[in-house]
Amino acid sequence: MTNTLRPHGHQRTPLPPAQEAASQDSRPRPADAAPGRGSPTPEAGNRKPKKRDPFFDNAKYLAIVLVACGHAWEPLTDHSRAAEALYMVVYAFHMPAFIIVSGYFSRSFDMRPDRLQRLITGVVVPYVLFETAYSLFKRVADDDPGHPVSLLDPWYLTWFLIALFAWRITTPIWQVVRWPVPLALAVAVLASVSPDIGDDLDLQRVLQFLPFFVVGLCMKPEHFQLFRRREVRMLSVPLFACAVVFAYWAAPRMASAWFYHRDSVQELAAPWWSGPVMTLALFGCSMLLSCAFFAWVPRRQMWFTVLGAGTLYGYLLHGFLAKGSRFWDWYEVSWVETPWGAIVVTFLAAALITVLCTPPVQRMFRFAMEPKMTWAFRKDAAELAPGRAKPGAGQGGRTAGSPGARESGG
Repeated sequence: MTNTLRPHGHQRTPLPPAQEAASQDSRPRPADAAPGRGSPTPEAGNRKPKKRDPFFDNAKYLAIVLVACGHAWEPLTDHSRAAEALYMVVYAFHMPAFIIVSGYFSRSFDMRPDRLQRLITGVVVPYVLFETAYSLFKRVADDDPGHPVSLLDPWYLTWFLIALFAWRITTPIWQVVRWPVPLALAVAVLASVSPDIGDDLDLQRVLQFLPFFVVGLCMKPEHFQLFRRREVRMLSVPLFACAVVFAYWAAPRMASAWFYHRDSVQELAAPWWSGPVMTLALFGCSMLLSCAFFAWVPRRQMWFTVLGAGTLYGYLLHGFLAKGSRFWDWYEVSWVETPWGAIVVTFLAAALITVLCTPPVQRMFRFAMEPKMTWAFRKDAAELAPGRAKPGAGQGGRTAGSPGARESGG
């Protein structure tokens, strides 16, 4: 796996590059904040914007639906072993798959001024706004006036934004080291046995989820082409079936907190040696299930394909209702704990996240998610990279219009 995913080295002739997302909005879009964001920038005036690849938009939408379903199932896990099993299976791969796609679309990130500007407007600014909004929401909705507004301690879903910023800013490092995936795994293992890391910037999650981002950085279009093979699809069915059966067995024996990757083994009251074992075992399981998930993602245009561009909107906005349902005791009604109640909750969660990913919602909240902020940046810095492009530039490597130039989140 290491040799296959290495970003450099001897390779066979690659397949045509994956098509990157072209924004329907004429103005520049912010930095690769999460799967579902961004568009390529035309190069030197003679590069046409590339079409969005439906596969990636479909994958991002389906992954974000699973995120919403997982949050909806969480209160049901105390009373239902089946809900706990499904919850564990989904949590084993939905964020890893999301992060792999994020890494894949980060392959061409460098310290170019225009890309740094998009990183600030598309990741840092939404982090500040939503971390503040979530904290104030908890104060009011949960009657917790003492809850602090702290940018150093991400609350609930905002951890993904600070993690994406850290992963993205270190992209050039992972592209020059010889064995990026093993090195990222070593970092994750060390983090899992280091309780002194603390909660600042949710560094445990940043470091323990890092290998999935690095895997995405190292992937190439031909790796995603492998998921089209019929045998891969066929093998994914028994794989998911075995995962569900195993999760049903493990549900009363294993804490689901292992899948959050936010605590060290000491904080989980486990022996230190379980850190390396569980980190590597969960990485292997998450990769297998992510591959099985990608194998069943439609390759053609679907009714929900357009929603793939708004997954970060759905991800951050649905958190208010997900947490509000706990604060306001929506799960206290008896019918929710029945099998039919669980089905209704699942459909409601999927419908909610679908609505929150739609273009009207994107236009409504674009001021917070994709602010222009032209006033905050020097004009020459924003135009430096496009202005220095010359005819023929980029033929030997990735450019702003390449698949890795923009992302479409978590």
